[in-house]
Amino acid sequence: MVKAILNGIVIAESEDYEVVEGTVYFPPQSIKREYFSDSRLQTRCPWKGQANYYSVRAAGEEALDVAWYYRLPSDAASNIKDHVAFYPQVTIED
Repeated sequence: MVKAILNGIVIAESEDYEVVEGTVYFPPQSIKREYFSDSRLQTRCPWKGQANYYSVRAAGEEALDVAWYYRLPSDAASNIKDHVAFYPQVTIED
């Protein structure tokens, strides 16, 4: 079981996940939606496509734009469609 933890709170956990370039991508059903809110931020990865972001609020603190996902990934990244990854501010434990 891999877990994503922010401010001592587990915000995602799953036994089924993807790893791309050393980053864990959690399936969309594994995130605890009550902690997540949509962000306006979008970026583009040359090979994965356009990334959308979430901000996460846990233990009374908000981490802006700390999680990202690919709603419409390129064909090369289709295995991570809608999967959520996190910046290092979120601890990943297995």
